[in-house]
Amino acid sequence: MNLAMKEVDYEQPQAEAGGAVCATKHAWARVPQEPGRSERTALKDKIRRLLKEKNAVMVSHYYVHPDLQDLAEETGGLVSDSLEMARFGRDHSAQTLVVSGVRFMGETAKILSPEKRVLMPDLDATCSLDLGCPADEFSAFCDAHPERTVVVYANTSAAVKARSDWLVTSSCALDIVKALKDKGHKILWAPDRHLGHYIQRETGADMLMWNGSCIVHNEFKAIELQDLMQQHPGARVLVHPESPAEVVALADAVGSTSGILKAAHEMDAKVFIVATDNGMMHKLRTLNPGKLFLEAPTSGNSATCKSCAHCPWMAMNSLADVARVLETGANEVQVDPAIIPKARLPIDRMLAFTSALKGGNDAGRLVPHIGAA
Repeated sequence: MNLAMKEVDYEQPQAEAGGAVCATKHAWARVPQEPGRSERTALKDKIRRLLKEKNAVMVSHYYVHPDLQDLAEETGGLVSDSLEMARFGRDHSAQTLVVSGVRFMGETAKILSPEKRVLMPDLDATCSLDLGCPADEFSAFCDAHPERTVVVYANTSAAVKARSDWLVTSSCALDIVKALKDKGHKILWAPDRHLGHYIQRETGADMLMWNGSCIVHNEFKAIELQDLMQQHPGARVLVHPESPAEVVALADAVGSTSGILKAAHEMDAKVFIVATDNGMMHKLRTLNPGKLFLEAPTSGNSATCKSCAHCPWMAMNSLADVARVLETGANEVQVDPAIIPKARLPIDRMLAFTSALKGGNDAGRLVPHIGAA
């Protein structure tokens, strides 16, 4: 299959006082050709057959192609965020996991299921947050601030996770950071500065930032969003907290991918403007057929539209590559066995915390007071 090469430019901000930032400004992605109707049907049939033959299960992120989302659910797999994908793969009886997403998601699945074979449609599919937080530079930043508790977002490499004390997702970050703050922790945060500043504003925690950003969410523009809101005065605005502060300030609901789905279902409005990757639109529209979902603007007078609201690396996942890796066993995710226990520790801490929270228990008891043995 011929693949077009897409160049991706994105600007990382200048480091703030005491903070740190990687100078990564350029990357690339491959753009798969959309298959024709007959090829698409044949590929789906082939994948269904191979999943059964190989004792495999598909897990797909909300941001990948709708075909991959639908096929995952149809064949007993899962469409969700990165951590739920990994947890589902860990708990499923299948011995092979096919992870449609980006590389850190495959690594997280491997960390939680080291005994399983984890395959990805394209191992080069990455993430601007991961690219912008190299493990060696991040480790040096941590070493320079040993008094701080290291909290990293899920959108990071296995090596960065292994250097952290806690892992968080956008759905649990506020609860965990608040619990750490209440126990006297000063936090070193990485990599997304927008999410970090949102958490800091909401919790009042002392946070030292690594100033990375998501190529998708960083492109949403408040001026153009306000214009769209005026065109749809009854619309509710749903925003992912990786977006700039001025966009978050316009939101009726701020939340993770699962939080956005929940808000769209529960709110009484008929029109929604959504500031997150437009891969989410498929699930939003499927679950809410009577509602209209509009993409928040990434274009206009103040915009450069580097991503146009869709991750170029998520777009690298294709039906053809899913079929290929199932058939050949190619693109197996490898994580250095020496770092798996270290990388799993912050994940397990998060899982224990969120499990306690969900069960109505005192999750804060799982967070030690600063200075405690």
